[in-house]
Amino acid sequence: MTSDPRRLSPLDRDEALRRLAGAPVGRLVFTIAGVPSTRPVNHLVEADAVLIRTDLASATSLADGSVVAYEADLLDADAISGWSVVVTGFASLVDDPAELDRYERLLHPWVAKDMTEVIRIDAETVTGYELVSQDRAAPAR
Repeated sequence: MTSDPRRLSPLDRDEALRRLAGAPVGRLVFTIAGVPSTRPVNHLVEADAVLIRTDLASATSLADGSVVAYEADLLDADAISGWSVVVTGFASLVDDPAELDRYERLLHPWVAKDMTEVIRIDAETVTGYELVSQDRAAPAR
């Protein structure tokens, strides 16, 4: 395990969404009766949105325009390296039958439960950071 200090290097929006799209699973952060909660789920990233499949009860509580966050990361504790991306935005229920059919084919939940609903999280805010060595040059912006 390395003990060299690291710094956080910001990822631009496009790179952050690209890394998020490549992550197999993330964490949905939402509130239940005003109390923060989180669930690990798999996802799909299209354009500026994160899509997840869920059950009707969860969809009903999320699909009212709730503000939610979605986070994924890839971290290596031994190398003290990795990245983290957080998308914050409004959740909405996908109700177009053609879209629902398409997402059912593309997005396969890991949980053996009737996941008939699709939630879209519009990426209002995207933040991403990568842990890099102190001597690595900062990326040009």
